[in-house]
Amino acid sequence: MQPIISVQQLEKTYEGGSQALKKVDLDIEPGEIFALLGPNGAGKTTLISIICGLVTPTSGRVLADGHDIISDFRAARSKIGLVPQELATNAFEHVITTVRFSRGLFGKPPNEAHIEKVLRDLSLWDKRHTRTMELSGGMKRRLMIAKALSHEPRILFLDEPTAGVDVELRREMWDMVRQLREKGVTIILTTHYIEEAEEMADRIGVINQGRIILVDRKDALMKKLGRKELRLSLHEPLAALPEALNGTDLELVDEGYQLIYRFDAQSDHDDISNLLHRLSTAGIQYRDLQTRESSLEDIFVDLVHGEQEGSA
Repeated sequence: MQPIISVQQLEKTYEGGSQALKKVDLDIEPGEIFALLGPNGAGKTTLISIICGLVTPTSGRVLADGHDIISDFRAARSKIGLVPQELATNAFEHVITTVRFSRGLFGKPPNEAHIEKVLRDLSLWDKRHTRTMELSGGMKRRLMIAKALSHEPRILFLDEPTAGVDVELRREMWDMVRQLREKGVTIILTTHYIEEAEEMADRIGVINQGRIILVDRKDALMKKLGRKELRLSLHEPLAALPEALNGTDLELVDEGYQLIYRFDAQSDHDDISNLLHRLSTAGIQYRDLQTRESSLEDIFVDLVHGEQEGSA
């Protein structure tokens, strides 16, 4: 299957010599939710801006649904809807007028049925004759999405879509994104809320210092790079680990009342059984044990930290 977005050896150097992107290669598959993660200044917004035709690359090539974003700009851009992080609307226009106008900008003929459906799906139909200046912040965010969907794009970019949005509205927007994916729309999401990516994404891409350092399916990423932690609460505190437990990677914490053992998510369960047997042999009794698995945030922090150390 042909990628719906194909980024090939993309580079961007701004005036003054700042290099925002360095030989970026990235394919995004039709109908997936792809989360692009990275710290501030990593190159996320530059990458999206180039794909959407807002910034000119220094070198490289981008195809959107098979159309070159430079040589076939109009066709490529018609496939893309963009919801920027900043709320940019005409304060005095009515909601429905704003969405109609956005559709017309792409040369699409009027389609009142589509406009109505988009507004209803986003719970904006009852606000259709309201001036945008009178909308709440959450409703303005919904309006930005409605504008991006007005011309029926196959690709939707959401740049920090839930920034400044309350938890309830964030959940509603996650549901809306899933519904769009079910209709065949490809979603590319950037977010600072890593739980958002963990909740929704099919695949995760991590960008740092202008380079894509990892792309993988979310479940595979969690399996390959995830860590687990076994925490044992002891009956009696230990001043130090017995020599019999040397080499077990155990850490003594909480003034000797707890032992922590960290291991790969794919480790053999026999490793845990052997550890517990060695604890028993050493005469260490525990009253409780708990396990915790790495979150996507843990993995992300480790990846970015490791990349920064490697380039230091």
